[in-house]
Amino acid sequence: MHLLSLLANAEEETSGAGSLLGMLPLLLLPLVAYFLLIRPNRKRIREQQSMQSTLEVGDEIVTTSGIYGFITGFDGDRVWVEVDDDVQLRVARAAVQGKVDLTDASDAPAPAAREQTADTPE
Repeated sequence: MHLLSLLANAEEETSGAGSLLGMLPLLLLPLVAYFLLIRPNRKRIREQQSMQSTLEVGDEIVTTSGIYGFITGFDGDRVWVEVDDDVQLRVARAAVQGKVDLTDASDAPAPAAREQTADTPE
């Protein structure tokens, strides 16, 4: 009981500036949320929309479902994607996740080389 009365007296003695200082983290929370959550997400969405608006026939793309192919045409907000010889899919332009960068693929070892190194005894 003695501890509770000390805490009550300490709260009464604090000025209005002390209570404002205690509220500062709650007041800064929306600012922190904006810079850590909202702003990066808006930037990512803006970049995605910019990339989707610059798509051209012949670009190699990957869809959000992981399908790779080449753009063969546009039909409004839809994109025709050739995934194999004489196999075309019609997907929404918003489903295009990104363009495939062919320079990154040349750095990776060939699939046959990876299989061969995995099977060889040490």
